[in-house]
Amino acid sequence: MSETTISTLPDPSGFSPDPLTDLIREGARKLIEQAVEAELATLLAALAEDRLKDGRARLVRHGHLPEREVMTGIGPVPVKVPRVRDRKPGADKITFTPSILPRYLRKAKSVEELLPWLYLKGVSTGDFGEALAALLGPDARGLSAKTVTRLKADWWSECGAWQKRELGPRRFLYIWADGVYFKPRMSEEVRRIRN
Repeated sequence: MSETTISTLPDPSGFSPDPLTDLIREGARKLIEQAVEAELATLLAALAEDRLKDGRARLVRHGHLPEREVMTGIGPVPVKVPRVRDRKPGADKITFTPSILPRYLRKAKSVEELLPWLYLKGVSTGDFGEALAALLGPDARGLSAKTVTRLKADWWSECGAWQKRELGPRRFLYIWADGVYFKPRMSEEVRRIRN
């Protein structure tokens, strides 16, 4: 009597509404991981001959930094950066920071370029999270109204610096044209009104 006729449904928490996007994110995660590992392998190979007095390698792998998410054009992608340990005593320690994943990178450049565009199109600072969730997926986080306000202040300071830049050593060619254009039918109507 242990048999049951009740069918179990799959757990919806593990089911994604868009498996193609999940596949692309997983591929992006693997590509980032491979690029970071290749960069680390190059660093370790370059310093392979650098040894301590007791013969041990100076630079060794030492686990990973905590996993973090980087917001990309396809949504958040989890990344893990390997850690290295410099065994040489002293203050001149070697650290590993991948060129494609700087320490505090949280958003890809494409997402950073999207924010001013949304602002210029009239999206309210309070609606940025909702707009980005619609564009990048429901996991788009880290863009609160305070973040957008801080970015706006940066944009204004960049704009002010651009407006005050020195133009003296440069030469510019410009053409000024002024006039009024009437459509042919419009000019006939104007003539009728004058007569």
